[in-house]
Amino acid sequence: MYDLHPVIAAQRFISKTLVIAELEGRKLFHDPTELITRAVQPALWLLIFGEVLNQIHAIPTGDLPYIDFLTPGVLAQSILFISIFYGIAIVWERDLGIVQKFLTSPTPRTALVTGKALSAGIRGLAQAAIVYVLALIIGVDIVLNPISIGIVILVVLLGAAVFATFSLIIACLVRTRERFMGIGQILTMPLFFASNAIYPISIMPDWLKVVAYLNPLSYMVDALRGTMIVGGTCAFGLGLDVLILILVSAGMILIGGRLYGRLGR
Repeated sequence: MYDLHPVIAAQRFISKTLVIAELEGRKLFHDPTELITRAVQPALWLLIFGEVLNQIHAIPTGDLPYIDFLTPGVLAQSILFISIFYGIAIVWERDLGIVQKFLTSPTPRTALVTGKALSAGIRGLAQAAIVYVLALIIGVDIVLNPISIGIVILVVLLGAAVFATFSLIIACLVRTRERFMGIGQILTMPLFFASNAIYPISIMPDWLKVVAYLNPLSYMVDALRGTMIVGGTCAFGLGLDVLILILVSAGMILIGGRLYGRLGR
């Protein structure tokens, strides 16, 4: 007879993770105006920055129009910006005593962290829908078959998990909201510009190429670019992109779980 304990444990872990994600997801439905404000930034990047550089052909993107090349990068940037400040909620919850209530429950710490990462992915999917609509309006050649969309959903969820848990780790290490915001602002721009979001890695100086290869955002952009855009390719390979995102998110969740448990001390 097979031992069902691991299966039962996995089912309970998933159930508790989904409960935490659902609790976090309610915040988005209670304040849908956030979706409108979140649409401003990708609209500016695509409608102004993208259209201008698409006209002057300043960045070499091969046979791919620059606006098409940029669109996956704008989506990845949107996910990064949403997720990297996700930890501010942890600081608020700690100050309000909510974290202590979570920690007294039997829910595993990693399930708490995974649930919060999944809720960041839900917000990321809303952002992906906005970017898809904007891209179609301005004539970007988007792939709309179910397989492509399914892969994009997976990549968005994984990318959001990476940066949301990274944000949570920072929130566990700092004590004030002001310090967290300062660190978040310091990290966001280097992560974005040291990636292939707005220009190919091939034109970077050698030292920046090394940073880009170590940057998880580069693999997220690469997977989106090869999946979303007609004629787009995955420079690293889609399998490698997804594998790296899975490994990094899993590592971040394990670290975040250990640190989250210390917030109640």
